[in-house]
Formats: sequence, C-alpha cells, structure tokens
Amino acid sequence: MATQILLGFHAVRARMQQAPDTLVQVFYDAKRRDRRKQQLIDLLQQAKVKIVPTDKAELDRHAQGGRHQGIVAIARQLALATDVFTLLDELAEKEVLPFLLILDGVTDPHNLGACLRTADAAGVHAVIAPKDRAVGLTQVVRRVACGAAETVPYIQVTNLARTMRALKEREIWLYGTDDQADLGLHSVDLKGQAMAWVMGAEGEGLRRLTKETCDALVKIPMCGQVESLNVSVATALCLYERVRQQQ
Repeated sequence: MATQILLGFHAVRARMQQAPDTLVQVFYDAKRRDRRKQQLIDLLQQAKVKIVPTDKAELDRHAQGGRHQGIVAIARQLALATDVFTLLDELAEKEVLPFLLILDGVTDPHNLGACLRTADAAGVHAVIAPKDRAVGLTQVVRRVACGAAETVPYIQVTNLARTMRALKEREIWLYGTDDQADLGLHSVDLKGQAMAWVMGAEGEGLRRLTKETCDALVKIPMCGQVESLNVSVATALCLYERVRQQQ
C-alpha cells in the first residue's frame, strides 16, 4: 500500500487517534524537551507505534522542505473515497443527506487546508475540486488542515461543470457565492435538503460556467470597506450557516 509523509503535531496526532495502525514510523527531534512532544510520544508508545529519535537534519530530509515542528511520520494512506458518486451511493444506503463543498479553482494551499479543516468540523462529506487550476493535497495543505486531509475526501474531477450537473440530477442543490447576488446568506433556507456550497477562487470568484450551473447564488453581507472575504473565511461562514439551520 502507498505511504505518505505527515508533518507536525496536529497531523500526526490526528492520524494516531483515527488510525494508529497505519503509522509505520514516527521520527522526532531527540533534543526537543517540552510537554507537548512528550505527551504525543507517550500516546504513540501506548499505541505501540514505532518511534525513532533523531536530529533536525534527518527530519528536514524526510519533510522535504515542509515545516515539521520536530515530528515526522511515515504512514500508509487511508482509503478515503475517490469517486463522488460512489460516496453518494453509500450515503443513500445510510439515508444520510449529502453535504458537500465544491471549490472552483482554489490554488493557495493555506486556503485549501483551512477549508478542509472547517469542512471536517462542519460535517461535510466530501470536498470536490477541478483537477486543473486547483492545488492538490500538498504537505502544506495537510499541515494547515490539522488532520482534516485524512478524514474528509478531497476529490478532484476532470470537468467540474459536468460533475455539478450530475449532482443536480441526484437532487443535490448547488448554492454558489457571488457578491452581486440578490439572495442573502441568512435568508436562504438550507434545512432538510441534500446540498453543496460552491465557492470561488481567491480574488476571481466563480467562473462563468460554474456560476451558471448553480441552482442559486447567495451573497455574504459586507458591512465594511473591504470588497470580499478570503475564500476559507467565506467557506466557514457558509458551511456553518447550514449547520446552524440544521440545528
């Protein structure tokens, strides 16, 4: 089975709590002396994970330029969903309403990591993005996501508009964000329906075809002088509006 590198405390701790048996080896800075490191080492030892004390030079080599905070893990990849329609079939069998996030061309790894982290917290079943004009699951994304890259399927598709049309055929409502929309975020009814939020790229917003494929466009109220929000902040507001209404 393929392996991957996990960098930093959040990513390693999240994997250990979720699937400790997938951790092959964990390397840590033997010179680091603090409670945070020791707590994680104790948990790894209790789970009988192989741990290897080492130095910063070896950690840097394993991390390949990523920020590791003194801890790097080699782990077997988790079997997350790679096809959105297989995932939808599984949700239908469980009689669960799909809740999806579609990112149209988000290229900044920090923004994607933050979106994945919020998606996990809000109960999103999968994040969908195009294969082109979008960042993949880089080490930076995984670090910023704080373990969410290991729990929320990130599914990249060849044709985003075609995928969106297929989702609509499955009776999934698509709500896009646009600062020129007439409908306000807090006035749209999101209760009791299968749905996806569709968020645009940094600075550019939704592409024309993506926007036209949405069922409805919604704007986030802006009361100050800035024209728009960072995509990860906007995503958090939209996802949690659905959470709020469901509760």
